[in-house]
Order: sequence, then C-alpha cells, then structure tokens
Amino acid sequence: MNTIAKRYLWIGGAFCLAVIALIVGALRPKHVLGTGTGATPDVMVAPVEQKDVTLYSEWIGTLDGFENAAVKAQVTGYLLRQGYQEGAFVQKGQLLFEIDPRPFQAALDQAQGQLAQATAQLANAEAVQVRTRLDVERYTPLAKEQAASQQDLDNATQNNLAAIATVETAKAQIKTAGAAVETAKVNLGFTRLIAPISGIAGQAQLQVGALVDASSPPVTTVSTVEPIKVFFTVSEPEYLAFNRQYPSLASREAQRRLMPLTLILADGTTYPKPGKSTSQTAK
Repeated sequence: MNTIAKRYLWIGGAFCLAVIALIVGALRPKHVLGTGTGATPDVMVAPVEQKDVTLYSEWIGTLDGFENAAVKAQVTGYLLRQGYQEGAFVQKGQLLFEIDPRPFQAALDQAQGQLAQATAQLANAEAVQVRTRLDVERYTPLAKEQAASQQDLDNATQNNLAAIATVETAKAQIKTAGAAVETAKVNLGFTRLIAPISGIAGQAQLQVGALVDASSPPVTTVSTVEPIKVFFTVSEPEYLAFNRQYPSLASREAQRRLMPLTLILADGTTYPKPGKSTSQTAK
C-alpha cells in the first residue's frame, strides 16, 4: 500500500508541475516577429522639383438642347397615332402625332359646298342683273320719245339696282364661304402635329387615344443638339477663389475664354473645347 501511495503521489506531483509550466508559459511575454533588430525597410525617395501642375475642377452638368420646340395641339380631338420613335432624330415637317381628322374633313367638305352654292348664287344674280340692265337701256330712249311710260323706266331702273345689290351680296357670301374653307383647311392641317425644327424628339407626354385641345400640355418636344447647352454649378469656394484671383470683370471674362472645357458623358465619351491656355483646365 505504501508503494502504491508513493506512485500516486509522484504522478500527482508531475501533473501539478506540468500545469504550472503551462501557466507560466502562457503568462510569459512573447517576442513579436519583426520587432527585433532586423533589416531596415527600403523607402522610395525623390528629389524636390518645382514645376507647373495642371489644375482640374470637376462639376456635374445638365445637358439642354440649344433650341427646344414644344409641340402642342391647336384643335380639339383624339390622338389617332404616333408617327415617331422617342429619342430619334426627326426632320423639320415630319409627322409626330395625328389627331383624328374626320370631323375636320367633314367641316371642310361642308365649307366647300357652301362656297360652291355661293358661287352659283352669284352667277344667277349676275344673269338677272344683265337682264335688268338691258331693260333700263331699252326703256331709256323709249321714255324720251314717250313710246314707253316713265313708270316702266322707273321700274326697270329699280329692278336693275336691286339686281346689282344682289350681285354684291352674292360676292360677299363667296368671300365668307371662302374664308370658311380656308379656316377648315387650317384646322384640318392642325390635325397633323409635325416637327417645327430638325432635332431629337423627346418622350411622348400624351398617349394615343388621349383627348387634346389648345389648352393641353405639349405632346412632346424637339431639341437641337448640335450645338448643345450644358449647365453646371460651381461651388461657392471655387467661385470666390476665382473672383479673388481675377478681381475685374474684364479679367474674368478673358480667363473664361482661355480656360478649356471637356464634357465627359456617362459612357465616357469626351467632347473637348480647347482653350488658349493649359495652366488651368475645367473638366
């Protein structure tokens, strides 16, 4: 029993020494790699050099057509069809939208019919006036020779004056009917909404089937893009610094003409506007 007890005692003591060694090893500070004395790292150096450096400023801009023409309806009707593709280039006079022309064609036909009727009435009135004028010419010498009564001459004269008035009335009706025909033609032409200028056609603001009139918003727009306008906002610090550097209006205008500009689109396409100086570039 004493031998077994001693064996267990030695085993327990060895186990305790192992635990103490592990604890001491964990608490002992470790050396960090690279903290010791080693090779000095290489550092790139360059000599100081004085030279001009091109300055760039970047601003977010908004593109706008050089000319923007709004296409609006002038008559009341339903949009019958769209004759262009949004974003496509259109020529001046190209059809963009068409309003239902049937009511305006009917109005034109009616006006032309009234014009034809007024023309026929004028021809009839002129024929009557010719006959009454001949009666006056026939009764005038007869009345002087007392071969016809003065009453007959007076009646012929009055009939001739009435016929002349009828002719003038028919002529006025022709003018009125002609004006109605021209108005009907204009209104019929307004059913074709065409491009007033050549350029890029914008997005359709109204769809086929919509009821439009003179008070409706524009159905679309056409913009010229060659040349094109670009609007951008300069920050306040840059604006103040520019004014301090060029205090007079003449110097600022001269510098603006010298500064080259580069327009960079979202797809990376660049449109440079070269200036006369390369010391400062606006980008």
